[in-house]
Amino acid sequence: MEYPRGTIQEFTLNSEALGEEMTLLVYLPASYTPLYKYSVLIAQDGRDYFQLGRIGRLADELLANEEIENMIIVGVPYKSVNDRRRKYHPEGEQHQAYIRFLAHELVTFLDQEFPTYQMGKGRALIGDSLAATVSLMAALDYPHTFGKVILQSPFVNETVLTATSEFSDPSLLGIYHTVGLGETDVTTTAGKKEDFLSPNRELSKILKKRFNAEYEEFNGNHTWTYWQPDLRKALKSMFS
Repeated sequence: MEYPRGTIQEFTLNSEALGEEMTLLVYLPASYTPLYKYSVLIAQDGRDYFQLGRIGRLADELLANEEIENMIIVGVPYKSVNDRRRKYHPEGEQHQAYIRFLAHELVTFLDQEFPTYQMGKGRALIGDSLAATVSLMAALDYPHTFGKVILQSPFVNETVLTATSEFSDPSLLGIYHTVGLGETDVTTTAGKKEDFLSPNRELSKILKKRFNAEYEEFNGNHTWTYWQPDLRKALKSMFS
């Protein structure tokens, strides 16, 4: 079935925090009008979410069937594998600067440019693998700015587990978290083999105990073959 199609516009935003120009891909629903307010979903690995995740087409369908609330989707693409690691990895040189860019510069730009709900519960972050990791860390740093997080197979290390355990106000965040049962031997961009499943199970225990969190293990591995179909449930869970 054909659904009314939203549009994807490209913007550039000069980031002082990062000292570079950032590209933004902004999906506006087919029915977009400045007269209504919109929730915002910000995707790290932004181009991948539109091309491999087909998140725009999925939003077209869910919006047409009134299965999710009105929303704008903002993709922030990475420039290279090394650029991605620098910004997304908890120990990356630009990790904190990237989080500042999201919370201060990107949110300010979106709130000025579009009719958004200017509060935490009206903004969500989403990412896969390292992109999920930086989404979680940003929400932990700025819970009043980002009230929802969708984590698809995040990279989890001690830094992430400690930050989640020590976070002081878990009632502020809603979290959707999935990982694949086949993610025990993942080849990372650094060229190492890593077990993603065990640390994600550790993370899920902390999240379920302390946060409003939904956790699921899917039958699959660390690829878009499995993240793409999971998006439907993620969007409905967070934006129904």
